[in-house]
Amino acid sequence: MRIILASQSPRRKELLSLIVPKFEIMVSNQEETLNEALSVEDQVTEIAYAKAKNVYDRTEGDRIVIGSDTIVTKNGKIYGKPKNRNHAKEMIKELITGDKVHKIITGLSVIIEQDGKIKEYKTYDTVKVYLKDISDEEIEKWLDTGNAMDKAAAYGIQNEFCIHVEKIEGNYTSALGLPIHKVYDILKCPIGDVSVWDILKIF
Repeated sequence: MRIILASQSPRRKELLSLIVPKFEIMVSNQEETLNEALSVEDQVTEIAYAKAKNVYDRTEGDRIVIGSDTIVTKNGKIYGKPKNRNHAKEMIKELITGDKVHKIITGLSVIIEQDGKIKEYKTYDTVKVYLKDISDEEIEKWLDTGNAMDKAAAYGIQNEFCIHVEKIEGNYTSALGLPIHKVYDILKCPIGDVSVWDILKIF
């Protein structure tokens, strides 16, 4: 059975490889549009589903398509990728204002087709991130790494910025963009009389 990750993110690729030895990458060309009428949790879940469905609709046969999307939010504000260096600095300053706590919410969608039977899963996972005080000099040093501009909220918990994180509450893989513990649970669910793990003979 084909397993397809609907993302070109190197982090999601690395995480999925922890539990699936062989899979394909097929980038979704679904436009990521936020619907402000929905909660942040529903928005990120629907975007993840749209990504998975876009790739699913472009493929055929027995297959598993995995889509994911991540939103960073604090006090109801959503933080996307920064437009420029000054914007990145503003984002980080906002994240360390007040209680220094924000959320990373990652939506997950898995669409499975096996012998004509189709199952769809939509879920999300939330991680609370507690930052430390960060001086202007430290912010500038982080921005100098060049790793801020392609990340939501202008930081990545997996790289040099980790020194500014006090703690997280939740699953680390969700903070990286793919809640692999939830992927594992979904793939354990039965399709007919067997699970995906039985079909793939994994674990």
